[in-house]
Amino acid sequence: MNKALHIVCPHCNTINRIVAERLAEAAKCGRCKKLLFSAHPVELNASGFERQIQRSDIPVVVDFWAPWCAPCKMMAPAYEQAASRLEPRVRLAKLNTEQEQLIASQLGIRSIPTLAIFKNGQEIVRQPGAMDLEGIVRWVNAHV
Repeated sequence: MNKALHIVCPHCNTINRIVAERLAEAAKCGRCKKLLFSAHPVELNASGFERQIQRSDIPVVVDFWAPWCAPCKMMAPAYEQAASRLEPRVRLAKLNTEQEQLIASQLGIRSIPTLAIFKNGQEIVRQPGAMDLEGIVRWVNAHV
Protein backbone atom coordinates (compact mmCIF):
# COMPACT_ATOMS: atom_id res chain seq x y z
CA MET A 1 0.00 0.00 0.00
CA ASN A 2 1.28 3.49 -0.87
CA LYS A 3 1.65 5.84 2.07
CA ALA A 4 -0.16 9.18 1.77
CA LEU A 5 1.56 12.26 3.15
CA HIS A 6 0.02 15.54 4.24
CA ILE A 7 1.65 18.40 2.35
CA VAL A 8 0.71 22.01 3.10
CA CYS A 9 0.32 24.19 0.01
CA PRO A 10 2.85 27.04 0.05
CA HIS A 11 0.34 29.32 -1.68
CA CYS A 12 -3.00 28.85 0.10
CA ASN A 13 -2.01 26.73 3.17
CA THR A 14 -4.46 23.97 2.25
CA ILE A 15 -3.49 20.52 3.48
CA ASN A 16 -3.17 18.06 0.60
CA ARG A 17 -2.88 14.27 0.76
CA ILE A 18 -0.27 13.04 -1.70
CA VAL A 19 0.99 9.49 -2.21
CA ALA A 20 4.66 9.56 -1.20
CA GLU A 21 5.84 7.98 -4.45
CA ARG A 22 4.17 10.77 -6.44
CA LEU A 23 5.70 13.76 -4.64
CA ALA A 24 8.28 14.35 -7.36
CA GLU A 25 5.65 14.29 -10.13
CA ALA A 26 4.75 18.00 -10.09
CA ALA A 27 2.00 17.54 -7.51
CA LYS A 28 -0.56 20.36 -7.41
CA CYS A 29 -2.76 21.70 -4.67
CA GLY A 30 -6.31 20.38 -4.80
CA ARG A 31 -7.67 23.82 -3.92
CA CYS A 32 -5.62 26.50 -5.73
CA LYS A 33 -4.13 24.15 -8.39
CA LYS A 34 -0.61 25.61 -7.96
CA LEU A 35 2.49 23.43 -7.64
CA LEU A 36 3.16 22.15 -4.14
CA PHE A 37 6.92 22.33 -4.80
CA SER A 38 8.55 24.97 -6.99
CA ALA A 39 12.25 24.66 -6.05
CA HIS A 40 12.03 27.93 -4.09
CA PRO A 41 11.81 28.49 -0.33
CA VAL A 42 8.36 29.42 0.94
CA GLU A 43 8.00 32.86 2.56
CA LEU A 44 6.18 32.33 5.86
CA ASN A 45 4.07 34.57 8.05
CA ALA A 46 2.80 33.58 11.51
CA SER A 47 -0.20 31.52 10.32
CA GLY A 48 1.76 29.92 7.48
CA PHE A 49 4.58 29.02 9.86
CA GLU A 50 2.22 27.31 12.28
CA ARG A 51 0.44 25.42 9.50
CA GLN A 52 3.63 24.26 7.73
CA ILE A 53 5.30 23.15 10.97
CA GLN A 54 2.30 21.44 12.55
CA ARG A 55 0.60 19.83 9.56
CA SER A 56 3.35 18.80 7.10
CA ASP A 57 4.39 15.16 7.13
CA ILE A 58 7.75 16.06 5.59
CA PRO A 59 10.50 17.91 7.46
CA VAL A 60 10.40 21.70 7.19
CA VAL A 61 13.70 23.60 7.15
CA VAL A 62 13.25 27.24 8.20
CA ASP A 63 15.75 30.03 7.56
CA PHE A 64 15.26 32.68 10.24
CA TRP A 65 16.57 35.90 8.69
CA ALA A 66 16.21 39.69 8.63
CA PRO A 67 16.47 42.19 5.74
CA TRP A 68 19.28 44.17 7.44
CA CYS A 69 21.45 41.06 8.04
CA ALA A 70 24.47 40.91 5.69
CA PRO A 71 25.20 37.19 6.32
CA CYS A 72 21.52 36.45 5.63
CA LYS A 73 21.76 38.21 2.28
CA MET A 74 24.97 36.33 1.46
CA MET A 75 23.36 32.96 2.27
CA ALA A 76 20.06 33.64 0.46
CA PRO A 77 21.18 32.48 -3.03
CA ALA A 78 22.63 29.25 -1.64
CA TYR A 79 19.44 28.58 0.33
CA GLU A 80 17.41 29.21 -2.83
CA GLN A 81 19.54 26.68 -4.75
CA ALA A 82 19.26 24.18 -1.91
CA ALA A 83 15.49 24.08 -2.42
CA SER A 84 15.93 22.62 -5.90
CA ARG A 85 18.26 19.93 -4.50
CA LEU A 86 16.23 18.99 -1.41
CA GLU A 87 12.58 19.24 -2.47
CA PRO A 88 10.27 17.33 -2.30
CA ARG A 89 11.87 15.31 0.53
CA VAL A 90 11.80 18.45 2.67
CA ARG A 91 10.13 21.86 2.51
CA LEU A 92 12.45 24.88 2.63
CA ALA A 93 10.95 28.03 4.10
CA LYS A 94 12.03 31.49 5.25
CA LEU A 95 10.76 33.54 8.17
CA ASN A 96 11.56 37.24 8.41
CA THR A 97 12.31 37.77 12.11
CA GLU A 98 11.64 41.51 11.81
CA GLN A 99 8.07 40.87 10.71
CA GLU A 100 7.49 37.87 12.98
CA GLN A 101 9.30 38.90 16.15
CA LEU A 102 6.96 36.94 18.41
CA ILE A 103 7.78 33.61 16.72
CA ALA A 104 11.52 34.34 16.80
CA SER A 105 11.24 35.22 20.49
CA GLN A 106 9.16 32.17 21.37
CA LEU A 107 11.71 29.91 19.66
CA GLY A 108 14.67 31.65 21.26
CA ILE A 109 16.27 32.70 17.98
CA ARG A 110 19.28 34.67 19.21
CA SER A 111 21.35 35.06 16.05
CA ILE A 112 20.57 35.23 12.38
CA PRO A 113 20.72 33.57 10.05
CA THR A 114 19.66 30.45 11.90
CA LEU A 115 18.42 27.31 10.19
CA ALA A 116 16.09 24.96 12.06
CA ILE A 117 14.53 21.66 11.01
CA PHE A 118 11.04 20.82 12.23
CA LYS A 119 9.42 17.39 12.02
CA ASN A 120 5.96 16.48 13.30
CA GLY A 121 5.56 19.92 14.87
CA GLN A 122 8.81 19.71 16.85
CA GLU A 123 12.17 21.34 16.29
CA ILE A 124 14.74 18.57 15.87
CA VAL A 125 17.92 20.58 15.26
CA ARG A 126 19.13 24.13 14.70
CA GLN A 127 22.27 25.68 13.23
CA PRO A 128 23.18 29.36 13.64
CA GLY A 129 25.35 31.11 11.08
CA ALA A 130 25.54 31.37 7.31
CA MET A 131 26.38 28.32 5.20
CA ASP A 132 27.17 27.75 1.55
CA LEU A 133 25.08 25.51 -0.73
CA GLU A 134 27.02 22.32 -0.01
CA GLY A 135 26.97 23.03 3.71
CA ILE A 136 23.20 23.52 3.73
CA VAL A 137 22.53 20.35 1.72
CA ARG A 138 24.96 18.27 3.81
CA TRP A 139 23.52 19.60 7.10
CA VAL A 140 19.91 18.93 6.06
CA ASN A 141 20.71 15.44 4.72
CA ALA A 142 22.52 14.58 7.96
CA HIS A 143 19.42 15.40 10.04
CA VAL A 144 16.47 14.15 7.99
